[in-house]
Amino acid sequence: MGTTFPKDIMDCMKGCILSIFWPKKDIIDFMKKVGCTSRELLPENEWKELHRAEIIDGIFSNLEKRNDSGIGQFRCMLKELTEWDYFNPYYFEKLNKLNEDEAKRNIAHLKQLQEIRDYKIKQEKQRQEEQGKKWKDKNYSINELKEIFLNLFSGKDQDGKEINSQRRGYLFEKFLKKLFIYEGIEVTGPFKIVGEQIDGSFKYDGEHYIIEAKWRDKWSASDSLYQFATKVEGKMYGRGIFISINGFSPESVQALTAGKALRTILVDGGDLVLVTEGMYTLKEMLDCKIKAAQTMGKIYVDSTSLMDKVVW
Repeated sequence: MGTTFPKDIMDCMKGCILSIFWPKKDIIDFMKKVGCTSRELLPENEWKELHRAEIIDGIFSNLEKRNDSGIGQFRCMLKELTEWDYFNPYYFEKLNKLNEDEAKRNIAHLKQLQEIRDYKIKQEKQRQEEQGKKWKDKNYSINELKEIFLNLFSGKDQDGKEINSQRRGYLFEKFLKKLFIYEGIEVTGPFKIVGEQIDGSFKYDGEHYIIEAKWRDKWSASDSLYQFATKVEGKMYGRGIFISINGFSPESVQALTAGKALRTILVDGGDLVLVTEGMYTLKEMLDCKIKAAQTMGKIYVDSTSLMDKVVW
């Protein structure tokens, strides 16, 4: 399972997309809807010359090359496809380009694969729950938090209403606070000090960390990461966590590591998806990343393997 999305589900999703959408532009619009950025989407002059299946293969391939293996976009895509119930009469009935029975069979098969995968995740979650956990925010379950997070990928709030990027950033911060509270981690809201704006802070394992959280279509570049690192270093025994949904530029990770400013650990959207999936807890994720920074000098790692995340 890990950070790589299951191949059987990816192949089935490709079939579903081909059986639901006929115009190439509809495929591109769907990919945008599930959170694909300009880094994954093909330029218009390229996708217009490709077959529909080649467009999907190209975007899937680009998603897999991401720092987080595109798990957030793939999971949002899975949610959208398994809930799909609109079959455009113009292409299904008038032009006969698509077959509704085939599309529904593909969706049903995808649901079956999802149920098998979710059952395995549920078993692992039950195992963790049996070990016992400390106090959690009873207002939200991990499944509700997952729903909130995946809605943000498709530009929606928890009620399914469309939101702009500014609103999404605000709701992302609220989601993070709920997630930390759910794990029983003491957390504060945003606060200001002279010359600085801090998204929040939390206390974990006896140490205080300040948080920076970004939801941008592009990965976080060197300037924003260095600005945050400077905030961290200006605090007594400062530690920080920089959360960027779409990952970090290669230059920013390399420069920060080479500069030995190892008081900041990096988290991306894929890490948070796996937490809401129940693959590991937020505390387990933090433990792994802190361990990698303290013992190996690595600030951006896969929480399941402690290997450096590949940036491209």
